[in-house]
Amino acid sequence: MPAVKLILLCLVWSGTFLIAQVPAYKDPQPQLYRFQERASTIDPRVRAHPEIDFFLEKGGKPADLENASVDTRVTPQGKLVIWLMGHNGALFDRLNSYGFHAIQVHYANGWFGKLYGNHPPADDLFLSNIRLEAATGKDFTKAVDIPEPDGMMERAFQFVTWLAKKNPQANWHGFLTPDRKGLRWDRIIVSGASHGSTTAARFAKHQKVDRVVMFSGPRDQFEAWQKLPSATPENRYFGFTHTLDDGWQKDHYCRSWEMLGMNAFGPITDVDQVSPPFGNTRRLITSADVKNNAGRAHSASVPGGAAVKNAKGAYIHEPVWRYLFTHPADEVGKAVEHDNSCTLDQR
Repeated sequence: MPAVKLILLCLVWSGTFLIAQVPAYKDPQPQLYRFQERASTIDPRVRAHPEIDFFLEKGGKPADLENASVDTRVTPQGKLVIWLMGHNGALFDRLNSYGFHAIQVHYANGWFGKLYGNHPPADDLFLSNIRLEAATGKDFTKAVDIPEPDGMMERAFQFVTWLAKKNPQANWHGFLTPDRKGLRWDRIIVSGASHGSTTAARFAKHQKVDRVVMFSGPRDQFEAWQKLPSATPENRYFGFTHTLDDGWQKDHYCRSWEMLGMNAFGPITDVDQVSPPFGNTRRLITSADVKNNAGRAHSASVPGGAAVKNAKGAYIHEPVWRYLFTHPADEVGKAVEHDNSCTLDQR
């Protein structure tokens, strides 16, 4: 028997079957590891961008903290989740229990509060290009100036490189390219909520990733990027939202889901009425009781204080969260036509 046990996973990628070898952990003391470090400590090139409300410190306290976790007691899946919002410990605990590595990066996303509006911009790719620049650090727009060290891609790469040295027994190096100059995006799931889910989807259009998991989003209701060709196969986009969420009520999410092509893989499905695997669809909704609070509804799709619990105090959407991140991408539902109740053109 070899010194390193290999777990063989059969992965589907663009219709081609590949065998991925995922090394088991060589950890003498298997445990749940959690890490937190400042982006500016990991990479001294990072900068604040006060012009878009993006800082390294606020009120004398660090604002550029990044978080990571992995559980070496759990069989590794060989996938890394990059979370594009503030750290969510409850979500990360679940991701780790599924066998995933997880990181949350601090990148230049403060532009949203400055540049997002409720009226159509002249250019229907205005926010699209800002999101791409924030995610990649490449020059996609004149509206912002975000250099590579402050974009999501480089900050994630620098963080994983740091983690590979800090926590070698957890196999973080498996997400680095052989030359250690970039990330293995084919092993990465990008995910976020609200603003973060929208950027995750936009990034996946540009960069082929393993999967996209979108909570309470995507939005950008005046934009057209959702129908652009996608580097990531369309069956790898998964969404979940609450029906009282203002973005659902105003057709922002159903619009994006259709334009992303998700209706080709099943109908919109109420998870409170249908059991897993939810007809293998990609479009999941809930109408669970949030006391008629639209603000809570917007956050209820992810683990945390707003999520709905049963009488015993357990989250009712545990099976949904597992499905979103682990359901085999090649298992899809039956395609459905355009939903006439969803307004696609909101300009």
